[in-house]
Amino acid sequence: MKKTGVLLFCMLLLSGTLLYLSWSLPKRESLLYRQEEVGAGQTVEKLPEQVLARTDDALRDAQKNCYAFGRLGEEEQDLYLEILDALLYYRENVRLSTCDKELLSRIFQCVLNDHPEIFYVDGYTYTEYTLGTLLKKITFTGSYNISREEAEQKQVRIDGYVNQCLAGMPEDADEYEKVKYIYEYLIHHTDYDASARDSQNICSVFLEKKSVCQGYAKATQYLLNRAGIDATLVLGRVIGGEGHAWNLVKIDGQYYYVDTTWGDASYQAVGSSYPAGKIPTINYDYLCVTTEQMEQTHTFDNVVELPDCTATDANYYVREGAYFEEWDEERIAAVFDESYRRGEAYVTLKCAGASVYQKMRGMLIGEQEIFRYLDCRGGSVSYVENEKQYSLSFWL
Repeated sequence: MKKTGVLLFCMLLLSGTLLYLSWSLPKRESLLYRQEEVGAGQTVEKLPEQVLARTDDALRDAQKNCYAFGRLGEEEQDLYLEILDALLYYRENVRLSTCDKELLSRIFQCVLNDHPEIFYVDGYTYTEYTLGTLLKKITFTGSYNISREEAEQKQVRIDGYVNQCLAGMPEDADEYEKVKYIYEYLIHHTDYDASARDSQNICSVFLEKKSVCQGYAKATQYLLNRAGIDATLVLGRVIGGEGHAWNLVKIDGQYYYVDTTWGDASYQAVGSSYPAGKIPTINYDYLCVTTEQMEQTHTFDNVVELPDCTATDANYYVREGAYFEEWDEERIAAVFDESYRRGEAYVTLKCAGASVYQKMRGMLIGEQEIFRYLDCRGGSVSYVENEKQYSLSFWL
């Protein structure tokens, strides 16, 4: 802006959330800009810098395996890259290619869903520039909860956790085995704790070793991506309406859902229906499952369309030989024998559907056939039914 012949007027509201600037233009039109804060974090009041968003080819190519990015149109992808570039480099007042605030909100969430490594951002601030009643442009600034230097220091500690975790993964593990390993590792090394710090990002899991659903899901995604498995964050709700987060993963070209939070005994203990002292260490009902299975207990509220997951090849029970499409006495006996041989505490039998489940339940519990397979003294057995997931668990 030229200094000659320009009158600058500034009014700063005490709330710290709105800043209005206007100045005279040659045609005496008034330019107004308003700064709004979205999400947690503090608004920084300052004159806008003329920083242009970047959408270079290298950054675009790096998103080729990012699920949300791949579901966007070309202009939406440009906005995605502008936001991502700004967040990666702590840029402020970046001019965006859109003036659509709703689109900005949706694409911002797409970026966070694809990038769990952005743990230092709570939200964003945008600034509107209007000429009369016409909105001319929007600039964007991330709400950074720590400084860039502090983020780099935390990243060093995160790398230590991640390297230790992945070092224990078998070198010849296939894609399913990598997902299973990470699922089990996180469950064994994390406690569900609603009071955990940084519970909405990976720091809670990797640095504090306790978290809630979003922390679990982002940590799962981060580790899977590092292991070469495509994964993204999925947002929605569970029975009762509580907000929840889990993952969509790609194994051997097929999509599955994984909910690490619901696999953790420390989460299962909250309002549990399990017998006293007999909560399973790990619940595998949510390791590589279909859309149909997830919809029994979860509702989807994601920012981009999700696939209809129908494959079962990488489902935990299918891979481990405990998936039943019909009543099969010999296979049931084999599952129990193998569990005893491994010294496991319980056995879970997964059924293909409601009719198989009812048959299995009727025979094992109603007809008490379970005593044929258990080394059971005293004539009693502890078990849990999961009608929604068509599974039965028996303690050995």
